[in-house]
Amino acid sequence: MVRRLRDQRPSFRTFSSGGGGSGGSSGGGGGGGGGGSGGSGGFGLWGAYLALLSKRPLTTKAVTAALLNGLGDVIAQRQFEQGKDFDWKRCSIFTLLGLLLIGPTLHFWYGSLGTIVKATGNTGAIMRLSLDQLCFAPVFISTIVSLLMVLEGKGPEVVPTLKRNLPDMVKSNWMLWVPFQFINFRFVPPHLQVLMSNLVALAWNVYMSYKAHH
Repeated sequence: MVRRLRDQRPSFRTFSSGGGGSGGSSGGGGGGGGGGSGGSGGFGLWGAYLALLSKRPLTTKAVTAALLNGLGDVIAQRQFEQGKDFDWKRCSIFTLLGLLLIGPTLHFWYGSLGTIVKATGNTGAIMRLSLDQLCFAPVFISTIVSLLMVLEGKGPEVVPTLKRNLPDMVKSNWMLWVPFQFINFRFVPPHLQVLMSNLVALAWNVYMSYKAHH
């Protein structure tokens, strides 16, 4: 979701079948260790990012989510709502939600999945995917849209907006995130899952921002 609009994901990682399978079970703690090894072997901006991810995983994921949320709203307003003045308040609130809600929530959620689901390989990926998309995603999407509207002073519009848009948003979430998250849970190391999710979430954030305001 939120991805979706997910400690992780929109997630960002290494592509080794064995690493992905064991990573999902190791959770957030194991991910931190992986980040360190990745940082030492990397270089430039990517190496610096992995080093930050290893040293300050929660803060790094929160800031990443904030930046991608803000960029997603900018794209939504500039490309799909032309003719209107740019709404800086809306963009600031969406960015703040990424920093304080989305990034931290995904960090702990992904870490919890690794603890809850001990299975590895395809079975483990499918189990984590089912929990993520059937249990977590609908609640998380509803929470994000509700908070976004309340903070914008549109509290009375929350229920009508959710009734009108939530079914389509959940369906769209599944179309995008089910195939991606299977790959993410199966092949991407835990410490990079939130990053990979956040990258894909840029497109999702554009959609979420647009649907929350229409």
